[in-house]
Parts: sequence; C-alpha cells; structure tokens
Amino acid sequence: MFEKQTVVDRIEVLADQTVAVRYVVTVTEDGKPFAEQVKGNYFKPGDDYSAEDEKVKTICAIVHTTEVIAAYQEAQRLAAQSINITQP
Repeated sequence: MFEKQTVVDRIEVLADQTVAVRYVVTVTEDGKPFAEQVKGNYFKPGDDYSAEDEKVKTICAIVHTTEVIAAYQEAQRLAAQSINITQP
C-alpha cells in the first residue's frame, strides 16, 4: 500500500519579509520509502496562507503584520513606478 506524506522541512524569512517554505513529499510502500520530492512556495506580505500547515500560518502571522504588508506594498508600488509599470 502506498502512502504520501508532506512535511514542512524549512521555513525562512527573506529580507523583504517573504516567507519561503520548503516541503518534502515522501511516498512509502508498505512503510518503506519509495520516492521523495522537494517542493517550495513563497508567501509575500499580504498573500493568503490560510490553507497552509499550522507552522507556516504561525510564522506568516508573526512576520506579516499590518505595517509589514503596507511597507511591502509601498515598496512594490515604488519599484513599479520607477520602471513605469502600472499596478492595480
């Protein structure tokens, strides 16, 4: 019987307050490792992380304060403005 397990392997907070998450997906057959895959995801300030693992939600909630989200959005606006891109 095959079983699939996804584990949060690493959580990092980048300089712009983006939360980087690395997952390890392990497939086992009769309790023995059969295959393993590493996946990743990034959560920028303001992104929806509600469907994530509890550890990820906790870190995002601590890091992505209202002030951090506002500062990130302003930095993105200024960056887009400096290269003449209009953001919604």
